[in-house]
Amino acid sequence: MADTASNETPNGTAGGTTGDKPNATQALKDNVIKFANDAGEKAKGYAEDGKSRAGTALDELAKMLQEAAGTVDEKVGEQYGQYARSAADAVANFSGALKEKQVDDIIDDAREFVKKSPAVAIGTAAAIGFVLARLVKAGLDGRPTNRRTSRRTTPKPDPSGRAWRGSRSPRRASRRWSAG
Repeated sequence: MADTASNETPNGTAGGTTGDKPNATQALKDNVIKFANDAGEKAKGYAEDGKSRAGTALDELAKMLQEAAGTVDEKVGEQYGQYARSAADAVANFSGALKEKQVDDIIDDAREFVKKSPAVAIGTAAAIGFVLARLVKAGLDGRPTNRRTSRRTTPKPDPSGRAWRGSRSPRRASRRWSAG
């Protein structure tokens, strides 16, 4: 006589697959929810850090504009110095408002702004993207990746006054030098 108890799983179902499937699915769902919550909390933490850094940078910008206003008064005129002071005050007010708001409030404000005027939001995003791309490119262009690249991009002038003609490096094809 065959022993039927050997095919039963600890939860009492035969075969072991039908009872495990709902448990595995539920465990997977629980893990996904936990992962999403953890990611959301980390993102909020990064956003808080970014908000604090932006506030500090804006405060420094406002201070710099305020200090520059005196120089503008002397060199260009008092009217233009007043524009610089107004800009410094506006930046300082924006910084204070940014520091007072919670990250969730800032996100909600951004969503409302996009809903009210999507064209302005797209234009702003494009402008910010352009500025960031230029900053990244300027940062990468400022430092050569290796010695060979730096030599190729900044050739030394020829002391004899000869002009270089051709597409290859002067070090590789010295026969292409010509006078003036």
